[in-house]
Amino acid sequence: MTLIRGILLDLEDTLYPRTQFLDQVWQRVCAVGATAGLDPARLRPALERAAAGGSDRPGLIDEAVRSVGADLTLVPRLVYAFREYWPTTLVPYPGVEERLDELSARLPLVLVTDGNPAQQRAKIEATGLAKHFRAVVCTDEGGGRDFRKPHGSGFRRGLSALACTADAAIMIGDRPDKDVAGASSMGIRSVRVRTGEHAGMPDHPATWRTVDSTVEALDVVLGLTVAEV
Repeated sequence: MTLIRGILLDLEDTLYPRTQFLDQVWQRVCAVGATAGLDPARLRPALERAAAGGSDRPGLIDEAVRSVGADLTLVPRLVYAFREYWPTTLVPYPGVEERLDELSARLPLVLVTDGNPAQQRAKIEATGLAKHFRAVVCTDEGGGRDFRKPHGSGFRRGLSALACTADAAIMIGDRPDKDVAGASSMGIRSVRVRTGEHAGMPDHPATWRTVDSTVEALDVVLGLTVAEV
């Protein structure tokens, strides 16, 4: 039997709703587009339609600009506006901050997140939750998009930051195809939360527990810190 020694957590749609960030960043992209003659009233719905097919897909802005019949030479300027946007305020899911206060007093926590590293670090700062984490692992720092979850690199770095073995760690995340698949490939148990954009996806076969909210997931882990599993 193994005691839990550390927790890995996802960021987007696990600690806070990604729609908050998208709302802010699309406003920024539309504002920049407007300076180039693009109508925000047309561009914003186009961006939202493109993101509905998966907001972490590459080429969303290209797709949106193409759909409104605008000049594709504007795309690099809009992509730059997206990548260089740093949010200042993102509100965590209700109850998450309180649970992290309690959990981080018992165990080390490490964030494992995909995306532009500077932007992802700005996001966790914007949630006000950064103080709870021993480390923030940005998978793109391992070599770009190819190292995003479910690639094992970020999970290995997370375990190293936790200073514990895979069987003594638990991953909490919303994506069966990324968080659960990647963690399970490393021998890490996962608690999948049915929140956000991918809430309707079926569970990965290796899912250890499934709950409806991050608060429930944190409560599961808090219960395990006082007993062997």
